[in-house]
Amino acid sequence: MPRLTTATAVLALCAAPALAQEKSAVLTTYADIGQAVYSDSLTTAKALKAAVKDLIASPSEASLTAARAAWVTARVPYQQSEAFRFGNAIVDEWEGRVNAWPLDEGLIDYVDADYGGATDENLYAALNVIANPSFRLSGGEIDASDITPKFLAETLHEADGVEANVATGYHAIEFLLWGQDLNGTAHGAGDRPYTDFAAGVSCTNDHCDRRGDYLMAAVDLLIEDLDWMANQWGQSGAARTTLSDNPEAGIAAILTGMGSLSYGEQAGERMKLGVMLNDPEEEHDCFSDNTHNSHFYDGLGIRNVYFGEYVGIDGRVVTGKSLSALVAAADPSVDGDLRAALDHTMAELGQLKAAAEAGFSYDQMLARGNAEGEATIMAAVDALVAQTRHIERAVAALRLEDVGFEGSNSLDDPGAVFQ
Repeated sequence: MPRLTTATAVLALCAAPALAQEKSAVLTTYADIGQAVYSDSLTTAKALKAAVKDLIASPSEASLTAARAAWVTARVPYQQSEAFRFGNAIVDEWEGRVNAWPLDEGLIDYVDADYGGATDENLYAALNVIANPSFRLSGGEIDASDITPKFLAETLHEADGVEANVATGYHAIEFLLWGQDLNGTAHGAGDRPYTDFAAGVSCTNDHCDRRGDYLMAAVDLLIEDLDWMANQWGQSGAARTTLSDNPEAGIAAILTGMGSLSYGEQAGERMKLGVMLNDPEEEHDCFSDNTHNSHFYDGLGIRNVYFGEYVGIDGRVVTGKSLSALVAAADPSVDGDLRAALDHTMAELGQLKAAAEAGFSYDQMLARGNAEGEATIMAAVDALVAQTRHIERAVAALRLEDVGFEGSNSLDDPGAVFQ
């Protein structure tokens, strides 16, 4: 083994503190992006609340359209936050309150007759709490006469321990604004009439006042939850301080979030599974037909945390020392390949987004026998899978241990999907 010279020894001693500072700087950028993206999600949720208040106060085609547009806008920053999942326990433990899907919408409101009723898996799949101010749940009598954020969060959400009983968050709100999408794999989203929120004789489908109460309670709860999470990424927030307490684990958390969202969650559960099943119910934003945007901004969120840059809803740019720079210092070729792979993924997701916005809806892409649609989705799936391989190379270049990514049967064991 070669003997270290005095100069070499000094350089080795200096390298460790310098690398630690580099990692701390990367984590500061990451936390700053986290604070910004959750703060933007909070801001757009407040704008959604204003639009929902207008809808409930003065139901019309215009006010319903405005509320729907506010919901779509609110999804833009939130979807970019999903890269903070999987590696950060504080986000994982919270996320189900705000973005859980798919949901058994019959728990919340009226549904089409073909939807069916209770099942062995979910006794409350067609409960319709809006129509029932009292009901029995888990052997007890529930007073649902007053629909409040607390009632939704503590009593109804995941009722009886069933994950499909999603009662809160973006997708419960989405269902209340659009209603069920009954078009199958044909073009078209949900088409709830604005009169579902009207008073008196103008009310359609009954219980319009309770429907408005539920919608407002869900939005208020979303705001409460987003406010809490934005604070966790502030200067003294638990999410930020957890990273700074262990920079090595913090860097691993970034890559875990990138790889798990890229592979098992987005490429697998959100995209390839729907193609395999030809099922529009597997769309992430299935009531609004906004899935193409959710996929695009999920991909952008992964890119943001690697490049160390986020463009806020007001155009401000949050940037700093990037994970890309850290990987480049360890192995420039790995960094170059990963940057190129992330750019390629965004190009493919951009093609999917453009196709949907031009009228080729995600529902139609999922139709059995639609070769063009399958090719459009699978090009993005393949890009996400390929970029994950480069994320794995980045993990190796940084010599991180015990970093694993979420998987999906659709990618890892396709035959199991149909069992």
